[in-house]
Amino acid sequence: MGNLDEKIVVKTKHGELTLEQLAEVQPGLARLMKEVGDRFQVLYYAAKGRNWKLAEHEQRVTISILKTGATLRPKYHQDITSFIQSHLHSLGESIKAKDWQTFEHSYKNAVEEANKLHEKYGYGFIHYKLSKNPPNYYDLSPQD
Repeated sequence: MGNLDEKIVVKTKHGELTLEQLAEVQPGLARLMKEVGDRFQVLYYAAKGRNWKLAEHEQRVTISILKTGATLRPKYHQDITSFIQSHLHSLGESIKAKDWQTFEHSYKNAVEEANKLHEKYGYGFIHYKLSKNPPNYYDLSPQD
């Protein structure tokens, strides 16, 4: 073992960076949640449009982003993990079943829980709500 004050340096084509520098530039939840919100909207409107493949993709990517956030911000790990298990997995099941009614109910519950978690951590001023307009940058119709 080397000296604990020694910094581990990683060489890149742009120069050398310490592990601490690399850790500091990782996205925090504020940056990640913007993407989660966008994808969560696409997820809803894809399911509503019966584009179940797109809905499934967005659900999986949303989980992946949230897991990244849980890793990068350990104080949120338990709540994010619980949210994924109790809300996003049930959304996934309703997508696989192509069950719009169950999906819509699960989605509403997930939004309510997300807003409770924002409140719990002092971010109650961030209140997610679904846009009245579906995103126009995807074809949300069935792709069978």
